[in-house]
Amino acid sequence: MTYCLGIITRHGLILAADSRTNAGVDHISTYQKLFNFSDTGQRVLLIATSGNLSITQAVINELNQDLELKDENLHSLPTLYDVAQYIGGKIRQIQSQERPWLEKDRIDYHSTLLLAGQVRDEAPGLFMIYSQGNFIQATPETPFLQIGETKYGKPILDRTLTYDTPLEEAAKSALLSIDSTMKSNISVGPPIDLVMYETDSLCLRHQLRLRSGDSYLAKMRQLWEISLRQAFEQMPNIEWEHIEDKDIGEEGS
Repeated sequence: MTYCLGIITRHGLILAADSRTNAGVDHISTYQKLFNFSDTGQRVLLIATSGNLSITQAVINELNQDLELKDENLHSLPTLYDVAQYIGGKIRQIQSQERPWLEKDRIDYHSTLLLAGQVRDEAPGLFMIYSQGNFIQATPETPFLQIGETKYGKPILDRTLTYDTPLEEAAKSALLSIDSTMKSNISVGPPIDLVMYETDSLCLRHQLRLRSGDSYLAKMRQLWEISLRQAFEQMPNIEWEHIEDKDIGEEGS
C-alpha cells in the first residue's frame, strides 16, 4: 500500500508521495512513486502512482519510451486534459495485457495515478486517473485528491485546506497528512517525496525527499502532537444530562 496526494490552490500545486510498498510483512520495499516528466518553460507534468507495482512501473516505462520514440507523447499533447486521456489509455492497454495472468493467481491488478501540472497558456490542473483509464479533476470546491491509503490523512486536509490556502501552508498540510497516515498504518512510510509548483512558473523550484529520521519530520510530528494535546485539554467538559437510575433502560422494562 502507499499514500499519495495532490493539492491545487489558486497559487499552484503540491504533490506528495511516500515510497513504501508491501506484499505482506516479509516483503516490504522502497520504490519511487512520484515522477517528473516536465519540459521546463513549456509544461510541468508530475505523476504519482499507487496500486499494483508491476502495472504502474510498466505505465511509467511506456511514457518514458514514447518520449524517445513516438510523435505522440507527454510533451506533444496540446492540453493537460489530453495528457490525462493519453495516460488513461496507457493504463487500459497494459492492464488488458496483464490482467488475465494476474487474475489467474488472484493478484490485484488495480492501479491509480495522480497527474498534476500545467501546460503553457492554460491553467494548472490536478487529475485522478482510475484503473479503468477514466479520470476526475480537482476543483476549487474540492482542492485535493488522494490515492492509496487515504482515510487517515483526509481529516487534516478537510480541516486545513481551501482553494485560497498559500502554497507553503498547503505543503505543510500535505506533510501532516502523510505523517498522520504513517502513524496509523505501517504500510505507508518514508522516504517522502514532496514537490511545490507555483502557477505560471513552468519550472520546478521546490522539491525535496525526506528520509526516515529526518529532523524536520521529527520536529513537525512533535509540534503537531503537542498542539493536539493542548487543544484536547482545552475542550470544555461534556454537559451530561442528569437522570434518575430508574429512567435508564425504562423502555422495554
